[in-house]
Parts: sequence; structure tokens; C-alpha cells
Amino acid sequence: MKNPSIILIVLFWMSVATSCRQEKCEPVKGELYYPAQELGVLFHNIQMSNIFSDGKSFVDYIPKCDPASILKIYLQQESRSDFNLQEFIDEHFIPYPSHTGKLTGHDTLDMESYLYHQWDNLIRIPDTTSFQGSLLPLPNAYVVPGGRFREVYYWDSYFTMLGLAESEKIDLMKNMVDNFAFLIEKYGHIPNGNRTYYLSRSQPPYFSLMVNLLSDYVTKEETVKYLPALEKEYEFWMSGSQRLDESDSSIRRVVLLDSLVLNRHWDDLPEPRPEAYKADYELAEKAKDRDRNIVYTNLKAAAESGWDFSSRWFEDGQNLSTIRIIEYLPVDLNCLLYNLEQTIADLSQVTGDMQKWSHYTALAQTRKRAINRYFWNEEKGYYVDYDFIRHKPNDQLTAAAASPLFFGIADQEKASKTINAIYENLLFDGGIVTTLNDTGQQWDYPNGWAPLEWIAIKGFLNYGERDLALDIAGRWLKLNKKVYHNTGKMMEKYNVVDTTLFAGGGEYELQDGFGWTNGIDLQILDVFPELQVDVEEPQLQQQ
Repeated sequence: MKNPSIILIVLFWMSVATSCRQEKCEPVKGELYYPAQELGVLFHNIQMSNIFSDGKSFVDYIPKCDPASILKIYLQQESRSDFNLQEFIDEHFIPYPSHTGKLTGHDTLDMESYLYHQWDNLIRIPDTTSFQGSLLPLPNAYVVPGGRFREVYYWDSYFTMLGLAESEKIDLMKNMVDNFAFLIEKYGHIPNGNRTYYLSRSQPPYFSLMVNLLSDYVTKEETVKYLPALEKEYEFWMSGSQRLDESDSSIRRVVLLDSLVLNRHWDDLPEPRPEAYKADYELAEKAKDRDRNIVYTNLKAAAESGWDFSSRWFEDGQNLSTIRIIEYLPVDLNCLLYNLEQTIADLSQVTGDMQKWSHYTALAQTRKRAINRYFWNEEKGYYVDYDFIRHKPNDQLTAAAASPLFFGIADQEKASKTINAIYENLLFDGGIVTTLNDTGQQWDYPNGWAPLEWIAIKGFLNYGERDLALDIAGRWLKLNKKVYHNTGKMMEKYNVVDTTLFAGGGEYELQDGFGWTNGIDLQILDVFPELQVDVEEPQLQQQ
């Protein structure tokens, strides 16, 4: 009879050897890393665990080895009594490198000086091609918003570029436009940000405005080179069947009863947002009367709109669980696509392609007429979003009403009525509020956001209302200066209703930034030089 002890020893070492083989983590394979898809149940368990207070933290972590190997090891170990998820994360992932700022803020610089110097803290050098987790490498330098937002963001970048222009950083502006052209060429569109988990959606299409802004500083030949990228982005928004009937609402393209084609926001992957996984998953769980995939698509489409989240998209005007943005044609999105069509037409004329010029000019004019038909609420006297399921314009007044004015789409009568509605209803002590609904969502009352302030200011200027535009700009700038003086920082957004708050409007921990706020404030100071002296630095307040 064989010795049982020897057999047990042999079996023990065989199990150790097998375990070692199983737990070998292979080198990283492939160019792109999709955390939610590649880590599967591990990703779900980490994001649901509350280990990270911010859902965006883990999706930016970099795997030390092949994600498939990490998942395999996890499945082997998770049932052990001594398994610790935090220790497992520490062993197999590394945090994305943080950026250390250089400025101290209000104790050394006034706000305007700070804005010029802060670019150094927000500029990122070209990315390397080595594996950087979920980051999509960009070939040229770019500007990030700041704080937790460690990558470039699409629509933020246009408003940031307004400040770069005022700071005479033209080469950096060109680098950023080149980066976006690179993303369009490589992925077929500009994602929400340069992360893999943003690839299923875009953001408000401001690329044509970036090209137009850059054209003021470079030659026509340098501008025309972006024409293919502009056309490719247009294809992304207009993709779908060419059958023109009401049933042909394909992805971001919607065909109305009269065969007019307009656009909505969408997302191509009906899953929770990886960077906000727990919140989305739990919301879908609570919305038991709705298909969870529809809930996910609506949440991610709202993220594509940039207004994540707002009562603007809620059926009941109050609760996120009733979100139905995919049933709306947003007025601002369609104004942006009008500008894209017009820009393609203008650059086609420069190249001498008059057939293309005629085609896109006709598309732009058709969309302009459609905006004034479908998005104008005659009873209310302002522009709104259009509910294409119920075949009617909405009633809700939001800061998006200024978009047709910003792009010069409104006639004088409609512009005057809209200006009156915005000025009388949305303007508070600190500037234009996003909506009048207090839901607790960041794109609702009492918050104001730099891009929407500028869209309203520029829209008012386009129709000769300089004094009203100056009033908005002065209130906004005064609030920004007060908060800067209190905190030494620029905010992502501000509470424009209660201007007595120490900071106000911040959803996240105070952070150095904020790209689009900096850009808009520099633009305001250029357009209204009188505000450089009229808006005094307030006295320091104690928190």
C-alpha cells in the first residue's frame, strides 16, 4: 500500500503548482482597454462595493497586466475566506497619475492674472503610445478641465479655446483641433472624452465652431484641411437608413412626418455609464416599470448632451427615473448641426466644389427653417425642445433657448421675445440659471454654467442688446471673482441664485481649473473691457 502521507504531499504540491499556473498574469494585450466589458463581474463588484466614493476613479486605474488574466485570477480567489477586494485592486491595478498644480491662487494673483497663468496647470503633453489603461492617446498637447477631469472633453474644449485665443496660445488651439480631427479619423466621431468608456457617445458637436475660431488665426489652406473631418463627423450624426418616413428614427437621426430630418442624442451601448456605474445600475433597478436598457440609453444620451442631468429631460419635470431624452429633439443640438452644415458649405466654396457648397447650403437652410418651425413655442414666446413622439414643442424655458440667437437663426421678432423671456425669468444675481426647476440635479436651478452664460451673452449681442448682455456678464464675473477670492479656485459651475455662499455650485471637491470657466471669463473681459475695472475684487470672506 502506498504511503498516504507521500500522496498528500504530492497532491499538495500539485495544487500549489496548478494555482501558480492559474494565477499567472499575462502581459497586456491589445491597444484599447474597456474596463466594464473586459473585467465583467469584477468590474461590477468593484463599482458596487463603495470602495471608491467617485465612480470615475476605478475606470481610470491602469491594469498591471492583461485584464482577462486579472479577471481569471479574481474568479479563482473571490470565494476564499481571506479574500480582500481592496488588496486585490492594489495588487493588480495602479491609480492614474495625478497632476500637481503650481499656483496658490488668490493670495498671490488677482483673478484675471490667475486665468492667464492657470493654463500651465491644465495643459497636458502629447500622450505616449504605451498602454495607459482606458486613456485614448492623443498625438498633440491639449487642455483638460481640471481636477477629476483628467482627459480632454469635447464641448468643454471650444469654450476653453476662446480663452486660449485671448491668451495668444494659437499653437495649442491648433493642436487641440488636430487632436479632434485625429479622433474623428480613428474612431469615426469625437467621443465624450478621450477614454474608451466614452466611445459609445459623443458630446454637443462644437468641432465646426473650433475650426471657425481657428480660421481667424491661420490661412485658408490650413483651415480647409479639416473639411474631411467635418464631413465625417456629419456622417456620424446623420447615419441611418435613407428611407424618409416616420418609422425611420435611426440612432441620432430622426425623420419627422413631413420628411424633415432632425437630430437627437443617443448612446450606442445600452449599459450603465462605467464612470457612474453604481448610480445608473441602482436607478434602473428602481425604475421597475421601464426596460432597464432604455433607462441606460437615456442616461447615457443625456451625458452626450452635456446636460447630465436636468429636468429638461424628465417626463415629470422632477425625477431622474422619468428621463426620456431620446424622445426629444434638442434645440441646441440642431443649432449646432446647422452650423456644421454651414461650415462644410463655406469650406467647400473655398475649395471650389460648388456642387458640395450647394448641397450643404440647402441642408443648412432647410434645418434653419425647421428650427424656427418645430422649436419655436408661439404661445410661450421662446425656443424649446421638440417632443417628436407627441408631435409638439415643450413648454419648459431653459438656457438652451438662447442657442438660435447664438447662431443667428432667429428672426428679429423671435429673438426679441426670447431675449425678454430669458432676461425676465432666468437671470438672477449671479447670472443666467440653467432651468427654473429645483430638482437637485446639477443642470437645474440654482446653478449657472459658463458655456450657457456665454451662449446667452453672445446671442444677446447678435441682436443688438449690448446693455442686457453686459448686465449678464457683469453679474457672472462678479460672482466668479468673489468665489475665486474666497477659495483661490475657479469652479465648474456656480450657484447664481444665492450669491452669498462661500463657493456654491460645486458638485465635487474644490479643484484647480476650470477650463471652460477660465476661457469664458477671459472672453468676457475682452468683449467688455469696462468690466476689468467695474467689477471690483470683493473682500475675503470666511467660510
